[in-house]
Amino acid sequence: MATSTPPRTRQARESVVIRFAGDSGDGMQVTGSRFTVEAALAGNDLTTFPDFPAEIRAPAGTTYGVSAFQIHFGGVDVTTPGDAVDVLVAMNPAALKVDLKDLRLGGTIVVDTGAFTERNLTKAGFPANPIEDGSLAPYQVLTIDITRLTAEAVKALGLSTREAHRCRNMWALGLMLWMYGRDRQVTTDWLRRKFADRPELAQANVAALNAGHAFGETAEMSEHLVGYTVPRAPVEPGRYRAVSGTEAIAWGLIAGMRGAGIQRMIFAGYPITPASLLLHTLANLKSHGVITFQAEDEIAAIGAAIGAAYAGALGVTSSSGPGVALKTEMLGLAIATELPIVLVDAQRAGPSTGMPTKAEQSDLFQAVHGRNADAPLAVLAAATASDCFEVAIEAVRIATKYMTPVILLSDAYLAHAAEPWRLPDPAGLPRFPVHFRTDPAGFHPFQRDPVTLARAWAVPGTPELEHRIGGLEKDYETGHISYDPDNHARMTRTRAAKIAGIANDIPPQRPALGDDHGAVAVVGWGSTYGAIHQAVRDAREDGLDVSHLHLRYLNPFPSNLGDLLKRFDRVLVPEMNNGQLLQLLRAAYLVPAEGLSKVEGKPFKVAEIVQAIESTPR
Repeated sequence: MATSTPPRTRQARESVVIRFAGDSGDGMQVTGSRFTVEAALAGNDLTTFPDFPAEIRAPAGTTYGVSAFQIHFGGVDVTTPGDAVDVLVAMNPAALKVDLKDLRLGGTIVVDTGAFTERNLTKAGFPANPIEDGSLAPYQVLTIDITRLTAEAVKALGLSTREAHRCRNMWALGLMLWMYGRDRQVTTDWLRRKFADRPELAQANVAALNAGHAFGETAEMSEHLVGYTVPRAPVEPGRYRAVSGTEAIAWGLIAGMRGAGIQRMIFAGYPITPASLLLHTLANLKSHGVITFQAEDEIAAIGAAIGAAYAGALGVTSSSGPGVALKTEMLGLAIATELPIVLVDAQRAGPSTGMPTKAEQSDLFQAVHGRNADAPLAVLAAATASDCFEVAIEAVRIATKYMTPVILLSDAYLAHAAEPWRLPDPAGLPRFPVHFRTDPAGFHPFQRDPVTLARAWAVPGTPELEHRIGGLEKDYETGHISYDPDNHARMTRTRAAKIAGIANDIPPQRPALGDDHGAVAVVGWGSTYGAIHQAVRDAREDGLDVSHLHLRYLNPFPSNLGDLLKRFDRVLVPEMNNGQLLQLLRAAYLVPAEGLSKVEGKPFKVAEIVQAIESTPR
């Protein structure tokens, strides 16, 4: 009598890190993004890390052409993309070559054996096939001819070989969705919408997705092909969506515009990686009062934003390090004319072209000090993808209240990374309505508020408030052009005092985790938040006296920051540069802070920071 094989029991996991890797044309970013959506809909907390080459289409099969997407998801508080990869889906030998080093011992490798040809192995620099030479023995290896199985799944639809080959990513996605018990209906619906004008491609991708899923259900290969359960994360009730840092900044700028009571946002930009995404995102939000303008160069873009601010709109521009350098002269004009604009700097690895798609906190010095003369402005930094929303609102508030340019620092990681975001109640968002000058009595354009030192904002065309502004120095009392040395000194000090005074209008610095005194303070800014927070959490669970301080306001610093730092025996500053915040803190507060620098184009691992916390200071 025949007996049926009982279904395999799924193994439980608190959290999992998956990396999809392949050629830059293999659709790894799409694959990772779709898995992200399905994981979010399943109630997991998550963080993603897209990692891809700068070339539009790097040579196929080369190691420098590898594109990867990493997702860390689970039923716990997930703050980083994950230190070590649990599952590596390698679509070709080059992907295996580049990403194997990040796979934990005992981790799972899914390889498309159809791509492990002699030619591809040579391109990747393998002297022999790693699937056959025993070099992968420390790992669990699933060898699947995804190329052949995909071709079989879509054969009936009459696609060309190239078109059929491009469905491999959906086959791999289907297998991963089965492995972690995630639904695929939302992805199926998305594919049908995406390829609505080519139904055969929609059907082929859906067929490949279903075939990968079915393979997981029915294959009897080895004990390594097992399913897992990952529980829902405990989250506050509410409506959530997955959001990238770029999307959150876009929505935050709109919320800030509404909070200020301004009717129009003029966003002017010039394409540069990774800042271009903000231009693309805002271009689709015209119904929310956003006008986008792609300028002919970086200088024209910021010039348009300045003109928009002069006319009473919210002027916004964005760029990355090299583009911010080009904008610097016009940024000085915005400081001299004291007009409210927001400059979003999506930092990347440099100098020069550097590594345009890789993350680095490279522009802090440029943001705080990178201008001619004494030309201060406000500088903020977002900590996480969802935090970008609140920081964008705050950038608009400070810009309009203090009549100053504000630089909002993001980076390549935050621009692309995604995480769950609880949609805020619009009624509860900050309100800080601007007051345009309408009273002509005693008016001149540099008449100042006695508290904020902000000058009057008069919209051109307002009756009897005709005025001119420009880059030449102004007389403090009349606003007319002045070359008087004493007046210039007064204006220079006033502009500095205006920015310094913002410290009285921002929250005092508080620990993100831990006490406000103790043995060690780990001080960070920007996208290092997740890794630092988890490292400090781990160290505290091990009994160490350590706290996490994370700075949103980088110029000016919070008014209590110096006193707070001096309450700790040791100050450790991890950052993805060669110690820029470290030097600013040492200069401002004379604290013997220690630096932990990482300039590899990738975020910190939690273990790197834990090791620095535990090490004996130099």
